[in-house]
Amino acid sequence: MTGTPASSSDSGRGFGARSAGRWLAPGLAIVGLLIVALVTISLLNGDIPFVGTSKGGTGNGTGNGTGGDNTATPAPSNVVIVPPEVITFTGSIVYAKAGNIWVQTGKVAKQLTTGGDDSMPSWSPDGTSVYFIRTVDGIGHWPASGILRDYNMTIPNVMRVPADGSAAPVRIINGRVTKNGRTWHSWIREPVVSPDGRTLAMVSDRPDPSQSDVVLQFYDLTTKKSKVPPLGETPPLGHQDPTWRPDGKVLLYVRNGRDGPKGAPVIVRYDVAKGKGAPLTGPGYLEPSFSPDGRFIAVTKTSTFGNDLAILDAGNGRELLRVTNDGASWAPVWSPTGDSIAFLHLSGQIVDLKLVRLEGDAPNWTVKDITDLTEVSGLDGESRPGWFVPADQRPVATPTPVVSTAPSSGGSAAAQ
Repeated sequence: MTGTPASSSDSGRGFGARSAGRWLAPGLAIVGLLIVALVTISLLNGDIPFVGTSKGGTGNGTGNGTGGDNTATPAPSNVVIVPPEVITFTGSIVYAKAGNIWVQTGKVAKQLTTGGDDSMPSWSPDGTSVYFIRTVDGIGHWPASGILRDYNMTIPNVMRVPADGSAAPVRIINGRVTKNGRTWHSWIREPVVSPDGRTLAMVSDRPDPSQSDVVLQFYDLTTKKSKVPPLGETPPLGHQDPTWRPDGKVLLYVRNGRDGPKGAPVIVRYDVAKGKGAPLTGPGYLEPSFSPDGRFIAVTKTSTFGNDLAILDAGNGRELLRVTNDGASWAPVWSPTGDSIAFLHLSGQIVDLKLVRLEGDAPNWTVKDITDLTEVSGLDGESRPGWFVPADQRPVATPTPVVSTAPSSGGSAAAQ
């Protein structure tokens, strides 16, 4: 809500606007809203309250080494290094690096956007497009000392670009907010489109950031109207990580919470038809990704030792397999073919993409191997990867079974 005076040379980048000193004195109410916004975005960035879940290029937040070469130099901003021995995988994986969107198909990584302001990509259901967040510079207006002052701000927008790069990105949702002569911006993060292509889920405080934390919302791509389901939260921590089940009937998201000084994120199952949420897990799990048949989810397990990958039963949240134990792995995405999981990994201060292949029949898998899909490439640790495989290259789908809604530990079935 506050920012740098428009005449200042320090306009800043990213989601937050900067303090404007004497130029802006919006009062205690507005200061309170700014604090709420900063706390919320800090939590969504993995800094608060998730102890040991920092996911950028500055370590894993645990004070522990993560192995690898701490002095390795990441690739330049316009290069992703794919190891020559990388295993072949089916389909394409989208991710972000240095504020640009990339698509990797096998051994080839192609840059899809330029400009350095893009993040959080996800596929359209048919794989023809990629949705993502782009921040743009703008001028906000806010009253101070009886005068409407201008300030610089960065505005998040939801964008869509053809996956083959054949056309320029187009804007789907504008994060600019204008009300009662005042102009500022909302937060918008993690756009993901439903399997039927009709509804975009995201976490946002639209349309009025003064009245909402960053929570789960739905945007109808046909009518251009938003819906905010009445789901519980722990103010001002909000929600994150919306993820659709392949049949579109269920969406998972994370309700952020705290246990003293520690984060206590809980995965919640939202029944689309009923419009109700119920906890699936106890505290300590986030970033869910469904298996193709909807029976299991790959998740990030948080602890004071860092982040690791696990597989849970999608019916009751019970942990079935701990996939990694290095304290430096997060953001899993399950292959649509069902036999592997891609994820982000921190080595020293560099984030790269890895692939774990599963062996055996569900739910009794074992980890066959873990290999690098990129190396010293410095990927964006805040942007979860996405995986698309054409329908004719996927196994024959089986119906998603009806599952229990009982959480694995603690929690209540009340709206979350």
